[in-house]
Amino acid sequence: MENDNITADVIEIQEFPNLADKYEVFSVPKTVMNDNGEVVGAVPEAVFLGKVMEGYTT
Repeated sequence: MENDNITADVIEIQEFPNLADKYEVFSVPKTVMNDNGEVVGAVPEAVFLGKVMEGYTT
């Protein structure tokens, strides 16, 4: 998926424990979208893209 309006950052939670606390990261992978959506764990691509689009439109 490519969209100029969507960006991503990868954070190493052991190096940034303050962000792990802020976003309540207890396991990986965890994807947080715009502070109002998240995907925890490995999910099928279609599920992940659906959640990304939900976070993008809210």
